[in-house]
Amino acid sequence: MSLKGFHILFITVSTLLCIFVVLWAFVFASYSEMSLKVFGVVCAIMAIVLPVYGIRFYRKSREI
Repeated sequence: MSLKGFHILFITVSTLLCIFVVLWAFVFASYSEMSLKVFGVVCAIMAIVLPVYGIRFYRKSREI
């Protein structure tokens, strides 16, 4: 596997992990603390940013 392929795979796995953490923080957690909600919001933002970064990386890496 090339470094480019590994990078795309790592971004995909990281995005899925962020989505799981968001679900855990807001849906499945049995307790509701402020720090858990902040962590969930940060992961929600990253779940949006990571795919955008992945698309930009993929487009740029096609030229290389």
